[in-house]
Amino acid sequence: MSKLITSDYHLHSNFSSDCESDINRIIESARNKGLTSICLTDHNDFEFPDVPSHIKFDLDIDNYIKELKNLQQELQPDFDLRIGVEQGVMPSTCEKLNSFSKDHKGIDFIICSSHVVDNLDPYYAESWVNSDGSEKTQAYMYKLYFEEMLYNVNHFSDYNVYGHLDYIFRYGPKDSSTFEKVTSDNFESSFYPALKEQIYEILKTIIKSGKGIEINTGSLYRGMDFMHPHKLILKAYKELGGEILSFGSDAHDYEHIGYEMDSAAELAKSLGFKYYCTFRNMQPEYHQL
Repeated sequence: MSKLITSDYHLHSNFSSDCESDINRIIESARNKGLTSICLTDHNDFEFPDVPSHIKFDLDIDNYIKELKNLQQELQPDFDLRIGVEQGVMPSTCEKLNSFSKDHKGIDFIICSSHVVDNLDPYYAESWVNSDGSEKTQAYMYKLYFEEMLYNVNHFSDYNVYGHLDYIFRYGPKDSSTFEKVTSDNFESSFYPALKEQIYEILKTIIKSGKGIEINTGSLYRGMDFMHPHKLILKAYKELGGEILSFGSDAHDYEHIGYEMDSAAELAKSLGFKYYCTFRNMQPEYHQL
Protein backbone atom coordinates (compact mmCIF):
# COMPACT_ATOMS: atom_id res chain seq x y z
CA MET A 1 0.00 0.00 0.00
CA SER A 2 1.49 3.34 -1.04
CA LYS A 3 1.95 6.09 1.52
CA LEU A 4 -0.37 9.09 1.45
CA ILE A 5 2.29 11.36 2.91
CA THR A 6 5.95 10.95 2.00
CA SER A 7 7.28 14.06 3.74
CA ASP A 8 7.73 15.01 7.40
CA TYR A 9 7.85 18.75 8.01
CA HIS A 10 8.56 18.94 11.73
CA LEU A 11 11.79 17.26 12.81
CA HIS A 12 14.59 18.05 15.25
CA SER A 13 18.31 17.28 15.20
CA ASN A 14 21.26 17.92 17.48
CA PHE A 15 21.11 21.56 16.43
CA SER A 16 18.15 21.78 18.85
CA SER A 17 19.14 22.06 22.49
CA ASP A 18 16.67 19.36 23.52
CA CYS A 19 17.72 16.80 20.90
CA GLU A 20 20.75 14.60 20.21
CA SER A 21 19.73 13.08 16.86
CA ASP A 22 22.42 13.06 14.17
CA ILE A 23 21.24 14.60 10.90
CA ASN A 24 22.63 11.83 8.73
CA ARG A 25 20.89 9.18 10.83
CA ILE A 26 17.64 11.17 10.64
CA ILE A 27 17.86 11.08 6.85
CA GLU A 28 18.70 7.37 6.86
CA SER A 29 15.73 6.62 9.13
CA ALA A 30 13.39 8.73 7.02
CA ARG A 31 14.42 6.90 3.85
CA ASN A 32 14.00 3.52 5.54
CA LYS A 33 10.46 4.51 6.45
CA GLY A 34 9.56 5.36 2.87
CA LEU A 35 9.81 9.13 3.13
CA THR A 36 11.20 10.97 0.12
CA SER A 37 11.37 14.44 1.68
CA ILE A 38 11.94 15.95 5.11
CA CYS A 39 12.32 19.42 6.48
CA LEU A 40 14.53 19.88 9.51
CA THR A 41 12.90 22.44 11.81
CA ASP A 42 15.26 22.96 14.70
CA HIS A 43 14.32 25.16 17.64
CA ASN A 44 15.04 28.86 17.81
CA ASP A 45 13.34 30.38 20.86
CA PHE A 46 14.73 33.88 21.16
CA GLU A 47 14.87 35.16 24.76
CA PHE A 48 13.55 31.85 26.08
CA PRO A 49 12.95 32.17 29.83
CA ASP A 50 15.12 30.29 32.29
CA VAL A 51 13.69 26.88 33.13
CA PRO A 52 14.61 24.24 35.75
CA SER A 53 16.76 22.37 33.23
CA HIS A 54 18.45 25.65 32.14
CA ILE A 55 17.98 24.83 28.45
CA LYS A 56 18.37 27.64 25.95
CA PHE A 57 17.03 27.30 22.42
CA ASP A 58 19.37 29.58 20.49
CA LEU A 59 19.88 28.04 17.07
CA ASP A 60 23.34 28.32 15.51
CA ILE A 61 21.60 29.42 12.37
CA ASP A 62 24.58 30.15 10.12
CA ASN A 63 26.25 26.77 10.67
CA TYR A 64 22.85 25.07 10.50
CA ILE A 65 22.08 26.48 7.06
CA LYS A 66 25.63 25.80 5.85
CA GLU A 67 25.57 22.12 6.93
CA LEU A 68 22.10 21.48 5.52
CA LYS A 69 22.95 23.22 2.23
CA ASN A 70 25.91 20.87 1.79
CA LEU A 71 23.71 17.87 2.54
CA GLN A 72 21.08 19.05 0.07
CA GLN A 73 23.66 18.97 -2.70
CA GLU A 74 24.87 15.50 -1.73
CA LEU A 75 21.37 14.02 -1.59
CA GLN A 76 19.97 15.39 -4.85
CA PRO A 77 18.11 14.08 -6.78
CA ASP A 78 17.36 10.95 -4.73
CA PHE A 79 16.16 12.64 -1.55
CA ASP A 80 14.65 16.06 -0.94
CA LEU A 81 15.98 17.82 2.16
CA ARG A 82 14.56 21.23 3.05
CA ILE A 83 15.81 23.74 5.60
CA GLY A 84 13.34 24.87 8.24
CA VAL A 85 13.18 26.51 11.65
CA GLU A 86 10.72 26.13 14.48
CA GLN A 87 10.53 29.73 15.62
CA GLY A 88 9.28 29.98 19.18
CA VAL A 89 7.60 33.35 19.59
CA MET A 90 5.98 35.29 22.40
CA PRO A 91 4.56 38.81 22.51
CA SER A 92 7.90 40.30 23.59
CA THR A 93 9.83 38.86 20.61
CA CYS A 94 7.43 39.01 17.64
CA GLU A 95 8.68 42.23 16.11
CA LYS A 96 12.34 41.33 16.71
CA LEU A 97 11.99 38.16 14.62
CA ASN A 98 9.98 39.51 11.69
CA SER A 99 12.94 39.68 9.30
CA PHE A 100 14.53 36.37 10.29
CA SER A 101 14.14 34.60 6.93
CA LYS A 102 15.38 37.67 5.06
CA ASP A 103 18.38 37.99 7.35
CA HIS A 104 19.29 34.31 6.96
CA LYS A 105 19.08 33.29 3.32
CA GLY A 106 18.42 29.66 2.52
CA ILE A 107 15.46 28.97 4.80
CA ASP A 108 12.62 27.11 3.11
CA PHE A 109 10.08 26.91 5.90
CA ILE A 110 9.29 28.43 9.29
CA ILE A 111 6.95 26.97 11.88
CA CYS A 112 5.71 29.58 14.34
CA SER A 113 5.16 28.00 17.77
CA SER A 114 3.99 29.11 21.19
CA HIS A 115 6.15 27.34 23.78
CA VAL A 116 5.75 29.95 26.50
CA VAL A 117 2.74 31.34 28.38
CA ASP A 118 2.91 33.92 31.15
CA ASN A 119 6.68 34.02 30.42
CA LEU A 120 7.04 30.37 31.46
CA ASP A 121 7.18 27.03 29.63
CA PRO A 122 4.06 24.98 30.56
CA TYR A 123 6.15 21.81 30.21
CA TYR A 124 7.47 22.53 33.70
CA ALA A 125 5.26 22.14 36.78
CA GLU A 126 6.63 25.43 38.16
CA SER A 127 4.83 27.37 35.45
CA TRP A 128 1.47 26.25 36.86
CA VAL A 129 2.09 27.78 40.30
CA ASN A 130 1.74 31.42 41.35
CA SER A 131 4.48 33.19 43.30
CA ASP A 132 2.46 32.73 46.50
CA GLY A 133 2.37 28.95 45.98
CA SER A 134 -1.24 28.75 44.87
CA GLU A 135 -2.12 26.86 41.69
CA LYS A 136 -2.94 28.62 38.46
CA THR A 137 -6.18 27.24 37.08
CA GLN A 138 -6.43 25.51 33.75
CA ALA A 139 -9.01 28.09 32.67
CA TYR A 140 -6.55 30.91 33.39
CA MET A 141 -3.60 29.25 31.68
CA TYR A 142 -5.52 28.19 28.58
CA LYS A 143 -7.18 31.58 28.14
CA LEU A 144 -3.88 33.40 28.53
CA TYR A 145 -2.12 30.98 26.16
CA PHE A 146 -4.54 31.74 23.34
CA GLU A 147 -4.61 35.47 24.16
CA GLU A 148 -0.85 35.55 23.68
CA MET A 149 -1.16 33.51 20.51
CA LEU A 150 -3.67 36.00 19.11
CA TYR A 151 -1.17 38.76 19.80
CA ASN A 152 1.52 36.73 18.04
CA VAL A 153 -0.46 36.22 14.83
CA ASN A 154 -1.30 39.93 14.75
CA HIS A 155 2.30 41.03 15.18
CA PHE A 156 4.45 38.30 13.64
CA SER A 157 4.37 37.44 9.94
CA ASP A 158 7.68 35.71 9.08
CA TYR A 159 6.34 32.15 9.16
CA ASN A 160 4.46 29.62 7.04
CA VAL A 161 2.39 27.57 9.48
CA TYR A 162 1.49 27.82 13.15
CA GLY A 163 2.71 24.67 14.86
CA HIS A 164 0.89 22.41 17.36
CA LEU A 165 -1.74 25.09 17.88
CA ASP A 166 -3.00 23.58 21.15
CA TYR A 167 0.43 22.62 22.51
CA ILE A 168 -0.46 23.64 26.04
CA PHE A 169 -2.93 20.75 26.36
CA ARG A 170 0.01 18.33 26.52
CA TYR A 171 1.05 19.64 29.90
CA GLY A 172 -0.11 20.48 33.39
CA PRO A 173 0.76 20.03 37.07
CA LYS A 174 1.36 16.32 37.60
CA ASP A 175 0.37 16.19 41.30
CA SER A 176 -2.63 18.50 41.25
CA SER A 177 -5.99 17.26 42.52
CA THR A 178 -7.82 19.86 40.41
CA PHE A 179 -6.03 19.40 37.07
CA GLU A 180 -8.04 17.50 34.45
CA LYS A 181 -6.05 15.80 31.71
CA VAL A 182 -7.29 16.97 28.32
CA THR A 183 -8.73 14.18 26.18
CA SER A 184 -10.50 14.21 22.85
CA ASP A 185 -13.88 13.87 24.58
CA ASN A 186 -13.55 16.40 27.37
CA PHE A 187 -11.94 18.91 25.03
CA GLU A 188 -15.15 18.78 23.01
CA SER A 189 -17.48 18.98 25.99
CA SER A 190 -15.60 21.19 28.46
CA PHE A 191 -12.61 23.09 27.09
CA TYR A 192 -13.53 24.00 23.51
CA PRO A 193 -16.74 25.92 24.32
CA ALA A 194 -14.81 28.26 26.61
CA LEU A 195 -12.00 28.83 24.08
CA LYS A 196 -13.87 28.69 20.78
CA GLU A 197 -14.19 32.46 20.31
CA GLN A 198 -10.47 33.04 20.87
CA ILE A 199 -9.48 30.13 18.63
CA TYR A 200 -11.72 31.39 15.81
CA GLU A 201 -10.07 34.83 15.94
CA ILE A 202 -6.63 33.20 15.77
CA LEU A 203 -7.61 31.02 12.81
CA LYS A 204 -9.23 33.91 10.93
CA THR A 205 -6.08 35.99 11.40
CA ILE A 206 -3.83 33.14 10.23
CA ILE A 207 -5.94 32.63 7.11
CA LYS A 208 -6.19 36.37 6.33
CA SER A 209 -2.40 36.60 6.61
CA GLY A 210 -1.95 33.86 4.00
CA LYS A 211 -0.48 31.43 6.53
CA GLY A 212 -1.43 27.89 7.51
CA ILE A 213 -1.35 25.40 10.34
CA GLU A 214 0.16 21.97 10.83
CA ILE A 215 -1.18 18.60 11.87
CA ASN A 216 1.34 17.47 14.46
CA THR A 217 1.31 13.79 15.44
CA GLY A 218 3.76 14.23 18.32
CA SER A 219 0.94 14.37 20.85
CA LEU A 220 0.05 10.74 20.13
CA TYR A 221 3.35 9.30 21.32
CA ARG A 222 3.35 11.73 24.25
CA GLY A 223 0.27 10.12 25.75
CA MET A 224 -2.60 12.12 24.24
CA ASP A 225 -5.49 10.61 22.31
CA PHE A 226 -5.69 13.27 19.59
CA MET A 227 -3.30 14.99 17.23
CA HIS A 228 -2.47 18.67 17.44
CA PRO A 229 -4.68 20.48 16.89
CA HIS A 230 -7.88 18.74 17.97
CA LYS A 231 -10.14 17.84 15.04
CA LEU A 232 -12.66 20.53 16.05
CA ILE A 233 -9.98 23.17 15.53
CA LEU A 234 -9.03 21.61 12.20
CA LYS A 235 -12.70 21.55 11.21
CA ALA A 236 -13.07 25.23 12.14
CA TYR A 237 -9.94 26.09 10.15
CA LYS A 238 -11.37 24.39 7.06
CA GLU A 239 -14.81 25.97 7.46
CA LEU A 240 -13.22 29.42 7.80
CA GLY A 241 -11.43 28.91 4.47
CA GLY A 242 -8.06 27.55 5.60
CA GLU A 243 -6.20 25.56 2.97
CA ILE A 244 -2.49 25.62 3.86
CA LEU A 245 -1.72 22.48 5.84
CA SER A 246 1.56 20.76 6.65
CA PHE A 247 2.25 17.47 8.41
CA GLY A 248 4.92 16.82 11.02
CA SER A 249 5.89 14.25 13.62
CA ASP A 250 7.80 16.64 15.90
CA ALA A 251 10.28 13.79 16.35
CA HIS A 252 13.28 14.37 18.61
CA ASP A 253 14.49 10.79 18.05
CA TYR A 254 14.76 8.31 15.17
CA GLU A 255 11.85 6.11 16.22
CA HIS A 256 9.09 8.66 15.69
CA ILE A 257 10.17 10.13 12.35
CA GLY A 258 7.15 10.02 10.05
CA TYR A 259 4.94 8.88 12.93
CA GLU A 260 1.31 8.28 11.88
CA MET A 261 1.61 10.55 8.84
CA ASP A 262 -0.98 8.57 6.91
CA SER A 263 -3.40 8.68 9.85
CA ALA A 264 -3.00 12.45 9.84
CA ALA A 265 -3.70 12.51 6.11
CA GLU A 266 -6.85 10.42 6.59
CA LEU A 267 -8.04 12.84 9.28
CA ALA A 268 -7.46 15.79 6.97
CA LYS A 269 -9.30 14.10 4.10
CA SER A 270 -12.26 13.28 6.37
CA LEU A 271 -12.61 16.99 7.12
CA GLY A 272 -12.58 17.97 3.45
CA PHE A 273 -8.96 18.95 2.90
CA LYS A 274 -7.76 18.07 -0.58
CA TYR A 275 -4.12 19.19 -0.41
CA TYR A 276 -1.13 19.38 1.88
CA CYS A 277 1.87 21.65 1.50
CA THR A 278 5.62 21.41 1.38
CA PHE A 279 7.68 24.59 1.14
CA ARG A 280 10.61 25.96 -0.83
CA ASN A 281 12.06 29.43 -0.30
CA MET A 282 9.18 30.20 2.10
CA GLN A 283 6.57 29.49 -0.59
CA PRO A 284 3.99 26.68 -0.43
CA GLU A 285 3.91 23.79 -2.91
CA TYR A 286 0.57 21.96 -2.99
CA HIS A 287 0.24 18.18 -3.17
CA GLN A 288 -2.98 16.24 -3.50
CA LEU A 289 -4.03 14.09 -0.57
